[in-house]
Amino acid sequence: MKINLVKLGMAALCLVMGIETFAQQKLTLPDTTNYIINDSVMIKTKYGITLSAVVVRKKGVRQKLPAALFYFIYSNTNRSLMEAKYAADHGYVGIVADARGKRLSPDRPEPYEHEAQDVNAVIDWITNQSWSDGRVGMYGGSYSGFAQWAATKHLHPALKTLVPYVAAIPGLGLPMENNVFLAANYQWAFYITNNKYTDDAVNNDNARWHRMRNNWWESGAAYNKIDSIDGTPNPLLQKWLSHPDYDAYWQSMVPYGKDFKHINIPVLSITGYYDDGQVSALEYLREHYKYNPSAEHYLIIGPYDHFGSQIGGVAKLRDYKVDSVALINTREITFQWLDYILKGGKKPILLKDKINYEVMGANKWKHAASLVKMEDHRIRFYLDSINGTMLLSQQKPAEQVFMHQQVDLADRTTFYNDYYPDPIIKKEIDRSNGLFFITEPFSQAISVSGALEGQLKAIINKKDMDVGLVLYEVTPSGEYFQLSYYLGRASYAYDMSKRNLLKPGKLESIPFYRSRVFSKQLQKGSRLLLVLNIDKNPFAQINYGTGKDVSKETVKDAGTPLKIKWSTRSFIELGFSVDAKSLFK
Repeated sequence: MKINLVKLGMAALCLVMGIETFAQQKLTLPDTTNYIINDSVMIKTKYGITLSAVVVRKKGVRQKLPAALFYFIYSNTNRSLMEAKYAADHGYVGIVADARGKRLSPDRPEPYEHEAQDVNAVIDWITNQSWSDGRVGMYGGSYSGFAQWAATKHLHPALKTLVPYVAAIPGLGLPMENNVFLAANYQWAFYITNNKYTDDAVNNDNARWHRMRNNWWESGAAYNKIDSIDGTPNPLLQKWLSHPDYDAYWQSMVPYGKDFKHINIPVLSITGYYDDGQVSALEYLREHYKYNPSAEHYLIIGPYDHFGSQIGGVAKLRDYKVDSVALINTREITFQWLDYILKGGKKPILLKDKINYEVMGANKWKHAASLVKMEDHRIRFYLDSINGTMLLSQQKPAEQVFMHQQVDLADRTTFYNDYYPDPIIKKEIDRSNGLFFITEPFSQAISVSGALEGQLKAIINKKDMDVGLVLYEVTPSGEYFQLSYYLGRASYAYDMSKRNLLKPGKLESIPFYRSRVFSKQLQKGSRLLLVLNIDKNPFAQINYGTGKDVSKETVKDAGTPLKIKWSTRSFIELGFSVDAKSLFK
């Protein structure tokens, strides 16, 4: 299968750079005649670390105000001034705090590991200032979204609300997704630790990273040797690779499990159907409601990528013309929300229920009480095979049949699992490998919404495998509109914190749900197509199935080809606007 390596590589750049690019385009430097500006605040913590910050207040304001806090790792003094000025213009004390080791902080950068402590130290400092009314609201995207959730690990009483966009979860979305380590963001560790600001030159050296990935892929070396192939040690990567389970190392960085029970402040999350980190953003939402059913947690989600979610969308996304109603202003909604929580203002008009989502192709917003209620009907489709034709069928097969797939993990002439949605609408897809399951044509225009989830059943000859799923709408004109995808390691399907190896020759069940949530109006005559494959390409570890640490496996561990017998008892579930009987009449 041919994979667009350039576009997959650019996905990482969007994930890292999007938030900074937005600020450079949309904001202007403050006029110092109207503001009280301190761009060299030093916050000394009780535990010996010093953090830097920018504070901006409007002149002539005598009353104490709530603070709008933006916690930042992509340090840039101009960016910080612009952010803080915008907050001051909206009636807050604007504060942009730098992560440990960044900008003026004398300490060493250690991304992810200390925000649960450091962000709360900043909040504590804020509440002790003469201009503070003792209340803090936080906002921001990507790493800044992560930092907000990290702060709730030990919730400070002064923190009253969060507005996280495309919030990352270390160890779940990056640098691994569903326990599969991804190479797309390899350079990020250098980008944010090489100096006190950002190393743009190393981050933008696409030729270097493309060469590194291809050389690693062709060499058959272990994934933990990829920095040796590059020629520069990557100690952060090596630390991360030593934690392939979502273990205590990762769990300490953000709320985990019952930690969510105690998060009782209002939250507004924003993400996109094509956000690379969507699985993280929605994991916070799911876990918050799982452990605190009475939580006040709202979601806005639409046809946005990682960058677009932070500004409210773009008119054309990867050649897809976005519905006009989907284009919103994330920043305006953010401060409307802060006003709603901290100043008794009106709730943003878009928030008519907890889940607020744009239906692609219908040019309208819909609203639901939960992710599983985005549509009225949940319909199960079995991965069936009838006379050699693979179908998505509503009928459970009367007899279990097995469909065979074989993957030579040592072969470097073919790539498997072309999952990245760029472009979103394809004229054709490569059918050189993988299994392709399709529905009958729909008898009417219907909407389908929610996560791609279900359960795979398979017998394999090894102890593990990395699975990829891609869901398309096949339009009457024959185009392929990508709706969702899933990537995950089978041995972690039940518990991402503990690996449970598969038993060769035994029928195993592999549940999945951390896929991309979406909503789309399907045309009359359209069909759904599910592509099932094994993940084998230069953009992730290669799981050779020995049961050893995947990062230490080499091509010498490939052995005999991976042989899979996929059961027709495998299924997916999706939400539809009509019941099952009405789909194909």
